[in-house]
Formats: sequence, structure tokens, C-alpha cells
Amino acid sequence: MTVSDKRITSGNPGLDLILRGGLPASRLYLVEGIPGSGKTTLALQFLLEGAERGEPVLYITLSETSEELSIVAGSHGWSLDDVELFELASAEETLGPGRDQSILHSWEMELGRTIELIREQVERVKPKRVVFDSLSELRLLAQDSLRYRRQLLHLKQFFSKLDTTVLLVDDMTGGSGERDNHLHSLCHGVITLERLTLDFGAARRRMQVQKMRGVAFVAGYHDMVLRKGGIDIFPRLIASEHHAPFIGEPVPSGVTELDTMLAGGPQRGTSMLVTGPAGAGKTSLALQYLDAACDRGEVSVIYEFDERIGTMITRASAFGINLQRHIDSGTLTIRQMDPAEIAPGQFAAMVRAEVEERNARFALIDSLNGYVTAMPQERQLILQLHELLSYLNQAGVVSILINPQHGFFGTMSTNGLDVSYIADIVVLLRFFESEGRIRKAISIVKNRSGHHEDTIRELRIDAMGVRVGEPLSEFRGVLTGTPEYVGSSTPLMEDRR
Repeated sequence: MTVSDKRITSGNPGLDLILRGGLPASRLYLVEGIPGSGKTTLALQFLLEGAERGEPVLYITLSETSEELSIVAGSHGWSLDDVELFELASAEETLGPGRDQSILHSWEMELGRTIELIREQVERVKPKRVVFDSLSELRLLAQDSLRYRRQLLHLKQFFSKLDTTVLLVDDMTGGSGERDNHLHSLCHGVITLERLTLDFGAARRRMQVQKMRGVAFVAGYHDMVLRKGGIDIFPRLIASEHHAPFIGEPVPSGVTELDTMLAGGPQRGTSMLVTGPAGAGKTSLALQYLDAACDRGEVSVIYEFDERIGTMITRASAFGINLQRHIDSGTLTIRQMDPAEIAPGQFAAMVRAEVEERNARFALIDSLNGYVTAMPQERQLILQLHELLSYLNQAGVVSILINPQHGFFGTMSTNGLDVSYIADIVVLLRFFESEGRIRKAISIVKNRSGHHEDTIRELRIDAMGVRVGEPLSEFRGVLTGTPEYVGSSTPLMEDRR
């Protein structure tokens, strides 16, 4: 392997995955972003990774003091004992006393003294990794764009003679605040960090690799989270890269009549959308499938956006499903999701972890209302959900989506996220009236994976569990959204079996 082919880890596993192996060694890279986007934290991760491998590393700071850097590191539980810090405290110290904007100094003198100090430190430390923070201070020293660009070119020429990987940090506060195309062309790679403030909830962060010469990286935006311990970057999910062989067999629910409606049950590697008004039994129906899967020893996971976990466990036990038993056995995991604190990429990473680390076979998202609420200002949300479902399908996972409809009777609307065309199976639950009582009906609207009944059956959820009755044929007003049963009362289920 030549020097140009050598890769080094960036210190961030997510970034290494995006770069498909890490940073090409001995190159100059730009990390840019507004203040608060996580540049310093990412730069420290880069240096600490080198220090952990026994490499000499150097942090050259023009903007932050060593005390400020120590505070940042301490907030993550890191020690900078193995990181050589070189602080150019002020322009007066760098360029000599008496410097004033009214006195013109040649750029050669300014650059010469700055580079001389840097050169001395580099020759003393002989670092394998260098962070230069920040370029906005160089802009101030240069005083105009021509001198600034000459300084950058001089830095690049200086480091090109060394076996050193350099990160240049730019907070984009100098000049117009826009990206510097000249700077982009000068560097081997450019990584951009962004911080977005939403109308409500925590600030969202994301990053993208603008360019990386000679590297087939994963393009596009990738969500990230700044937490104690560093930055978690969640590579954008590409479903086609995660196909796993599996047998597309029917997965039964344990309820004979329900399985009959779907010709044995949903196929492995399919997604099922359960939709209907509040109180129609959507979650209970989904839990019936998960209960049967857990009884077979299949790992299942529930992502609960709407209901409290304790409430779900109590409610399920009322109709004969003991979720706590499955949790204790390790076959079921229920994750309480906070809609105000999670980004799409972070959620996709959670799902991937369950599939790839715990071999989850069933996944329930309850509900899509919560999913949409969690990401109200995200663009292309339907595409992100489509990619997630495609990934689960290719992994052989049965995914169940709960999609509540607004209203109880008549024409009902969804949350604005129409996923019916994405789902392989659509199960529709409705209320209907018969003999002065409100009852529940279930029907299969579509099933891409095979045959399905086109009948309407009664659904009943009570202390006797989830039950599905015989097909009902005499309905009036089904297409209006307010079906009324006008047939015989014989096929209707009552409290007795």
C-alpha cells in the first residue's frame, strides 16, 4: 500500500463509515461550520484517536485558549494530557508589539512570523496529526483575501513535505460567512457541519462530505448528535446495501380467522400498515402478531411514540397478552421515543442496531403520528421512511406501522403522511353500527405478497383476547365511511365464544 492509499480512522466511527474506511493519510482537510455545530469536538476526537494509537498529535489554536479547550474536553470526560497544545494567544504576540491597522506591514513578514512559530512546534513535536483552529483568525491576520489565500497555500506546501494529516477548522465567521470555493479547491477533502434550530425541541445537527478526492464516500446529509463523550454521526441509510437472504414464509398471528384473511399471515420481509380511527384496536391487533412471534422465540421491538410503556403493558394484559413476560425473556424490547429529541437518521440507526445486533424479526412503529411529530420540519420524510421500510424488508423483518385516522365516523383523514402505497399490506379497521351497538370491523385492503380476503369481518378485543368473526355480507354505506350492518345477528360475536 502506498502512502496515498493509506487510510487512518477519523476517531468517529460514523464518519469512517461514510468515508468507507477513514481519511486518506497525509492530506489536508477542511472542517467547516457555524459556531456550535461541533467542529472542535470532532477535531478533538480526531487527535485523541491518534494519541490512543501512540501517535504524536498537535493542536494549534488561534481562537480558543488552552483553558477553553480543556473545558470542552472535560465536558466529554476526555483528558488532553497526550495532546500537544500550541496557543498563539494574540496577534501582538505573533507579529510583535506595536502592530496597528493604521500601519501597513508586508504580508511576507506577517506570514513568515506566523509560519515560523508553527514550523518550530511541528519540528519539535513531529506530529502525525495536526488540527489548525481556526482559519477565521488567519483572515484577520491577512487583512485581505489575497494575502489570506497565499497564507493557506504556504501552509499546504509546508505540510505537504511532512507525513502529517491536517484538519483546518473554519467557523465561517470571517468575510461574508459563505463557503470559500478557493479554500475548498485547495483542500483534499471538505466536511461541513450544520446546526439547525427548530420551532420546538432540541437543535438538530447534520453533516455532509462536500468532497473527498479519490474516495467513494456516502454523499448527502447525515444526522448527528452532540452528546457527552463526543459526536454520534448516523450515516444515511441505503437499503440496497443491506440485503440478507431469507425465506418469505407466512407469519401467523395465532388467530385462525385473522390468518385466513391474509392467506396464512404477512410474509417475512413485508410491511403492514394498520389504519383506522382511535380506539378501533390498531395497536392491540399489532401486539397480537408480536405476542405470537415472541412465543416462537423471535426477537421483536416496539418503538412507542404515543403511549407510555407502562400503559401499553397494562392494557395488553387486559386482553390476555403478557408483554412483561416477553421483556423478561429478552425476546421483546419496547423503546419509549421522545418526539422532540430524535432525528430521522438517529431513529434509523436505532432500528438498524436492533436488526443487526439482536437479529430482530418484528418491528412495530406506534405510531406514524408520533414519527411525523418527531420530525415536523424534515424534508423528504416520506423518502426516509421508504428507505427504512425497504431496509427492513430486505433484512427479512416484518414491520407493522400504526397510522391513526382523524375522526371516528364518515370520511376520515390521516396525518398527511400517505404511506399506503409504500406498505405491502394495508389493514383497515372501522366502526360499524348494528342493533344499536357500535362494533368494530376489519378488512384487508391490499396484500402485495399474495392472496387476501375481500370480505368484512367483525373484530372484537376483550378479556377473551383478539377475536375475528365470520365474514359479514350485508352492509350498507361501506364506501361512505360509515358502514351499517343490516344482516342477521347470527354471525356477530358476543361475549361468549
